[in-house]
Amino acid sequence: MIYLLFFIVCFGASIIGALCGIGGGVIIKPLLDATGVLPVAAVGFLSSCTVLAMTCYSVVRSKLSGSRAVDGRTATPLALGAAVGGLMGKSLFSWVAGLFDNQNTVGAVQAAVLAFLTVGTLLYTIKKDRFHTRHLEKAFICLIVGFLLGVLSSFLGIGGGPFNLVVFYYFFSMDTKTAAQNSLYVVLLSQAANLLMTVYGGVPVVSPWLVLGMVAAGICGGIAGRMINKRISDKVVERLFEILMAAIILINIYNIFKYL
Repeated sequence: MIYLLFFIVCFGASIIGALCGIGGGVIIKPLLDATGVLPVAAVGFLSSCTVLAMTCYSVVRSKLSGSRAVDGRTATPLALGAAVGGLMGKSLFSWVAGLFDNQNTVGAVQAAVLAFLTVGTLLYTIKKDRFHTRHLEKAFICLIVGFLLGVLSSFLGIGGGPFNLVVFYYFFSMDTKTAAQNSLYVVLLSQAANLLMTVYGGVPVVSPWLVLGMVAAGICGGIAGRMINKRISDKVVERLFEILMAAIILINIYNIFKYL
């Protein structure tokens, strides 16, 4: 029964992730942590598998359809930087985890950082029309920005999430749906690097059937998300994103107290 719950969570998160371009890990990680069924590292691994499956489907399907929403001049350096940053973020997580005897403390740290950053993301999203945006073009700057995003997303085990959208809004002046497509591209490479690092360092003990179920949930969610995306406006996506951020903040506050 608990595995069915995991599948439902990952499927729903992947739909929202495909719609908003947030990968889905920012939903999956805190929700599965809140169940307390699996260790923090195992939840992070399952989240990464789900996000990688969903973004892989979404990006490949978008490419095959002839979509030009992804700006290769900016998204590719960002994605490469995120991939390298993902490796660094994984090492950072391992180092922080080694500082505490109780792994629940690591979960509390992740939840606190994620809650804080999500509050900032929500506030910026609500007030973004008041900010004068930029349009970065230099590949080196994009690499640095991508690297920082990769470190953050890998350490938190969320696959990029809402922070990517803020970057595309502010630094590249993209609209909501274009930012979502570019974000998924960046998340794809950063999560691929994250999983490679996990496999190299040792995969957490989880049921292979559970992993396959999460991958299936990610792909199915990606399919459903693309279908819904064609039928809704940018404004609806923005409102959904804001509601989601508020919910994630509350879940992470709950997780902080649960772990402590």
